[in-house]
Amino acid sequence: MNKQNLLSLNQEALNDFFVCLGEKHYRTKQVMQWIYKVHEFDFDKMFNFSKPLREELNKIACIEFPKVVKQKFALDKVIKWVLALSKDNYIEMVYIPDKDRGTLCISSQVGCALACTFCSTGMQGFNKNLTTGEIIAQVLIANKYLNSKRISNVVFMGMGEPLLNEQAVYNACDLLLDDLAFGLSRRKVTISTSGIVPAILRMSKRTPVSLAISLHAPNNQLRDKLVPVNQKYSIEKLLKACKVYLNAGTQERHILFEYVMLENVNDSTEHANKLAKLLKTISAKVNLIPFNSFERTQYKSSNTQTIKQFQDILYQQGIRTMMRRTRGEDIDGACGQLAGRVLNKTKKPDARKY
Repeated sequence: MNKQNLLSLNQEALNDFFVCLGEKHYRTKQVMQWIYKVHEFDFDKMFNFSKPLREELNKIACIEFPKVVKQKFALDKVIKWVLALSKDNYIEMVYIPDKDRGTLCISSQVGCALACTFCSTGMQGFNKNLTTGEIIAQVLIANKYLNSKRISNVVFMGMGEPLLNEQAVYNACDLLLDDLAFGLSRRKVTISTSGIVPAILRMSKRTPVSLAISLHAPNNQLRDKLVPVNQKYSIEKLLKACKVYLNAGTQERHILFEYVMLENVNDSTEHANKLAKLLKTISAKVNLIPFNSFERTQYKSSNTQTIKQFQDILYQQGIRTMMRRTRGEDIDGACGQLAGRVLNKTKKPDARKY
């Protein structure tokens, strides 16, 4: 019998789990306290459970983690972990420390089927979606290795397209926000997507976390090449969904548009002016990302002067814009460089089917 990994259950699902065992709802609070506050993962040491309950949990449940096979330290104090899910499948996660925060970048899939041309993960192909437990385990593992260092922000910007693994990602968000688990603010958790429009509409109703859009081009012709899913969901459809997200709920929302800077591809003054015009009617901030090179890539990063000029054009037209500082590049831990190892089950991924 396959055991139920309790890391895959949010508070509501844990309530149902214990009710099915004939237990009361307070068992949920107890087990979450052990897992997320005490960091105890052995049922036999959960002493406020009766002996028969501990024995039953050992039979039908587990608290299971991927194996850490590598830990790398960058010169700028970024840390990357490689986690083994099986013999042929590995994922990566990255911790980025800053003065006032510590950001953990986690993965949601083994590989990625969207095949964005500037992303190392996309070149690996796709194997599988991570379970909620495999997603949450990344945060618990990082907490263990970081000791007293604080994880203040969690971003779904590692391997995979989070909105092609919706339920596991949403359940993980429930736990990240839950005071009984990690207790993060909704503004401190971010889902980044390449633009799966129906999923953005569902996300606007399902979870209040922050949204980042991998845009990377100001027109459909160029974005079709850089982000193939645009062939299915055009920029016009994407921005329409973004406005639905912005107007959902009672609390104010903002969107971060990510824009990787590719030399002589999407970095001209014409591109900047078109981007400013595109985003003028939406509550948004733009993050300009210097391209981080990887093996077999055809692209080069725009130089600093070009990026600064691009940023100035957006500023002048009222678009809040920042330039991301490259971190962890010497350990292949920078944006777009996470590759892991993937037993590819895709042949020629066609992003238009999503």
